[in-house]
Amino acid sequence: MRRRGWIALAASALVLAGAACGRASENAPAPAQAAKGPPPLPAPETLSSRPQAGPGERLYLEKCAMCHGPGGMGTGLLARRTEQPLLEKRTDLTVDYVVQAARMGIGNMPAIPRGELSDADMDLIARHLARAGEAGQ
Repeated sequence: MRRRGWIALAASALVLAGAACGRASENAPAPAQAAKGPPPLPAPETLSSRPQAGPGERLYLEKCAMCHGPGGMGTGLLARRTEQPLLEKRTDLTVDYVVQAARMGIGNMPAIPRGELSDADMDLIARHLARAGEAGQ
């Protein structure tokens, strides 16, 4: 007898749960009315997307663009502090500033040590970013 009581109780719970789900789906917006969600991320910038890149630009694409290119993690964080989060489109970057920021790190961006990127390579990247900003003016 006890077993039948538990079975009846479980069956009642399932019926109530099904009814609640049915009501919830009645109140849910139609698929056409539902939010479309966020837009897709832009395509990443890579060496293959810029085959004519110069030496500084190539190093930037290899070492920096994964965070500072379109859709990169650094662009969202940088957008909180500057109107133009894409480094290559900024017009206020100087060679000295880029080198100092990269070597010391800023906010969530870690410092880039010389063992990871030589001074000569860092200089090429910094010159590319300073020129890229000048070209955009």
